[in-house]
Amino acid sequence: MSKLVVVRHGQSQWNLENRFTGWVDIELSPKGIEEAHNAGKKLKGYEFDMAFTSALKRAQNTLQIILDEIGQNNIPVEFDKALNERMYGDLQGLNKDETRKQFGDDQVKIWRRSYDIAPPNGESLKDTAARVLPYWNYNIVPQLKAGKNVLISAHGNSLRALIMHLENLTKEQILETEIPTGCPKYYNLDENLKVLETKYL
Repeated sequence: MSKLVVVRHGQSQWNLENRFTGWVDIELSPKGIEEAHNAGKKLKGYEFDMAFTSALKRAQNTLQIILDEIGQNNIPVEFDKALNERMYGDLQGLNKDETRKQFGDDQVKIWRRSYDIAPPNGESLKDTAARVLPYWNYNIVPQLKAGKNVLISAHGNSLRALIMHLENLTKEQILETEIPTGCPKYYNLDENLKVLETKYL
């Protein structure tokens, strides 16, 4: 059996400003730094063999703060853009409320919450899953099957793609699944990586 913990990065400056962030490399807000410290405090007593994060500093910095809190800075960490947030294309940098005024509530909800409809020049959740899941299968699954405990610090949509896969959620279920910032989600997995238990810490 192995243990997996996934955590969405703490609040970023653009989360705070209610902007679409996507692949723009935005720093954590002061609240986000505090959320990352709180996530680390919740993970005290958990031992990890390795960690994975995206190519974006808000996820990397969240991971670093957590590892500092739990005193495990010596574990191997892999960085890869496969775990990046969903690419929001033309919406990146736009205020979400202003975007709703411009395109209408229904259109923005479709872009944000449909499974396979992408915003202009961006990715859908289906597109995001198409890069997250191969990375999961080739890079992370072998570690878990070897009995290692793994920590992943990533983003709302890259983690939704992964959670959909792990928990066998339908398209409809995952669209209603919100992942709070800075809240570690724990999985106890059997040798076939079937979920035996999951909970937010």
